[in-house]
Amino acid sequence: MTILKPTRREILTMAAAAPALTLPVSLRAQTLGAPGVSNPAHFSFTLGEAKITVVSDGHLETPASGLGVNIDPAEVQAFLTSYFLSPETNYSHTNHLVIEIGGAVVLVDVGSGNRFLPTAGDLMGNLESAGIDPASITHVIITHAHPDHVWGIRDDFDEAILPDAQFFIGGAEYDFWMQDGLATSVPTELQQFVVGAVNSLTAEGAEWEMLSNEQEIAPGVRVIDTPGHTPGHMSVIVESNGQQLIALGDAMNHAYMNFARPDWYNGFDMDGMETVATRLRLLDMAATDRMAVLGYHFPFPGVGHVRREGEAYQFVPALWQW
Repeated sequence: MTILKPTRREILTMAAAAPALTLPVSLRAQTLGAPGVSNPAHFSFTLGEAKITVVSDGHLETPASGLGVNIDPAEVQAFLTSYFLSPETNYSHTNHLVIEIGGAVVLVDVGSGNRFLPTAGDLMGNLESAGIDPASITHVIITHAHPDHVWGIRDDFDEAILPDAQFFIGGAEYDFWMQDGLATSVPTELQQFVVGAVNSLTAEGAEWEMLSNEQEIAPGVRVIDTPGHTPGHMSVIVESNGQQLIALGDAMNHAYMNFARPDWYNGFDMDGMETVATRLRLLDMAATDRMAVLGYHFPFPGVGHVRREGEAYQFVPALWQW
């Protein structure tokens, strides 16, 4: 497996090489201003007998030059602008899934805590605002060990913040991050990711159960292998009364590009071609089976469906109900 390891220098070089946009003002990205007061940070619905709540950990702002790194940067910038998105900054949300089913309360990923970007780390407070006591969580599933998904697992004393929960992660994902010498074999820019993953996976009070493909964690909640973004990445499927939803993690992380241009991959997809193969499989599965999807980095709340559109696909946001 080829591991893509773009350095900061490479990312900056790509950005500098891209021609400046000269589109008319009317065709440039349009950004709505921030609200005067905070918007709600949770969204609830039902899926069969399951109660589902999407809870935000905040948002991330990263260089848009990290998107579509296998494509001409000018084409990527034009795509983003056509969707009213900034060609310079990728503003992405962080949507966590809480599943209440059969007496279990399952949280998918734990956010970044106060260790990553200052715009994220709000998950615990937002859980309480949503009426979910963090102490009531019985199961924690980690899709992969990137900072915004696992660094929030420990407090300032390196102890697990949810010590009474059972913790689950893919066996291949755990083995990848915990392998001897990994921190010294990756580029400098990724060394902090490795150290942070190891510190999170060894937090006191978190006893890990290793998952394999199609393993059930709680009634109606199972995982499937979705590698590429990381070697052991997994996605979570919820099924109840014939209805299904799949929490994609970062197997798909852009609500427009991943659907309209599924063959484009990003700088932090560790294996670009495997990411594309996994994405195409997920898109076909969700469209064929009419499954709901949750994108971790999609616009909040990130829930919708997959519609085929010729050789590509389209994300159709779910209709809110009050």
